[in-house]
Amino acid sequence: MNISISARHMDMTDGLKDHVESGLERIKDHFDRVIDADVILSVERNRHIAEFNLHANGLRINAKESSDDLYASIDSALTKVNRQVGKFRDRINRHKPRSNKEIQDFEHQIIQFEDEHLTTHQEEAQDHQVVHREKLNLQTMNVNEAVVQLELLHDEFLVFSNADTQQVNVVYSRKDGTYGLIEPQF
Repeated sequence: MNISISARHMDMTDGLKDHVESGLERIKDHFDRVIDADVILSVERNRHIAEFNLHANGLRINAKESSDDLYASIDSALTKVNRQVGKFRDRINRHKPRSNKEIQDFEHQIIQFEDEHLTTHQEEAQDHQVVHREKLNLQTMNVNEAVVQLELLHDEFLVFSNADTQQVNVVYSRKDGTYGLIEPQF
C-alpha cells in the first residue's frame, strides 16, 4: 500500500500518522491489488479536516470529514471509506465477472472562445483554443456498475465503455437524485 499523508497548517505527529495507517490497513484487505492512498489533514480556524483519496483496482474513493477533533475527523472519514468499499464489494459480488474487461484510451478536450460576444461570422472564422486535455482509461462495465462507480467518485459524470453494446457511453447525475445515460445514435 502506497500511503501519502500531508498536513496543512499543522504539524504531523507520529500518533496521527499511526492512526491513519492503522485505519487504512483494515481497508487494504478488501482489495487484491496495490492501493494508493492520499490523505490530507488540515486545520482551518477551529475545524479539523481529514480527506482521504484512494485509488485501488481502477476505483477511486473520496471521503472528507471535519469536526472539532482531528482523530474524530479521521475516524469519520475512514467510516465513510469503509461504507463505500463495502457498498462496492456487495455490488461486485452480485454480478458475474466479465471475461473481456478491455480498457480503451479516450481523449477529450475543453475548448474555449477568446471572446464570448463574437458575431456569427466572427465565430465561424475564430479558431478554437484547447485549454485542457486529458486522457482517460475507458473501463468496460455495464450501466449499473457505472452508476456505482459514479456514486463512489462523487463526480457529475462518468465516461465508460458499455459492456452490453461495446460503445462509449456517459452516465451522469441529475439534480433530482436520479441518473441519466447518454448513448451514441447511429
